[in-house]
Amino acid sequence: MPPAKSPTETTPALTRNQFLTGDAVEVAKSLPDACVDTIVTSPPYYKQRDYDSDLQIGQEKSPEAYVERLKELFTELHRVVKPSGAAWVVIGDKYVKGELMGMPWRVCFAIKEAGWILRSDCIWHKPNAMPSACKTRPTTDHEYIFFFSRSKDYFYDADSIREPHVTFSEGSKMKGGRKHFGKRNGTPEKGKNSGDSNLHDGRWDQAFHPKGRNKRTVWSISLSKCREAHFAVYPESLVETCIKATCPEDGLVLDPFSGAGTTACTAKKLGFDFLAIDCNEDYHKIAKKRLSEVERS
Repeated sequence: MPPAKSPTETTPALTRNQFLTGDAVEVAKSLPDACVDTIVTSPPYYKQRDYDSDLQIGQEKSPEAYVERLKELFTELHRVVKPSGAAWVVIGDKYVKGELMGMPWRVCFAIKEAGWILRSDCIWHKPNAMPSACKTRPTTDHEYIFFFSRSKDYFYDADSIREPHVTFSEGSKMKGGRKHFGKRNGTPEKGKNSGDSNLHDGRWDQAFHPKGRNKRTVWSISLSKCREAHFAVYPESLVETCIKATCPEDGLVLDPFSGAGTTACTAKKLGFDFLAIDCNEDYHKIAKKRLSEVERS
């Protein structure tokens, strides 16, 4: 019997900050176990755009085949991500012959079947969404952001993505608004806060986290454009939130559908390393150009 191989012989070396071209599933299979801290990606939407590659995902003959292909990928990515790691998946829906397909949730459930734990469904509200001439339904101005963890014990930095408090701002919806601040018994929710002496002594400031309120599940962020890619890309501020929340210091961010490189560029701006996978080398050229501009700034 031949001697057992050492871990260094069986696990391929991983080079960070590289662009990998090929089928996302096959490239993922080549990556070592538990090497990535977080995934931030937006898979090609079903029958939405042709990326001019025989290796692309999104042009399958049926929604079921599309979902199954993504399930295969995220099964492999479950191995690649560390036990403390996470994944953020941005995905929109599709109308076929006037009927909404429900693709985001189909994909979400498939990823759950691949072993991932669904932590949150967030809504990306797009204030500058394209107008629609449709007269039989509301105009769509949102997409889904699904947040998964690999295990129950995962890295999440809530403080890094806190939002400004609204209670005492001009945007407060509380009855009486800011006039409650500093007034004894000023809280309008006596039942809920009956045991909090700070609130009833008018010390509302002691009841709020100094860094802001916890991140909400509706993110209002305008669409971004990439001149070279000739289509809208998801905004860096959206990617920034995902990376800050789930990537620890010296962490590695993976995007298996890197496209024009928004995830890679955002990771580098924040001081993190990346791995970018795409089936089309032309998109890697665009991404590398964008990345060079980040590194020069």
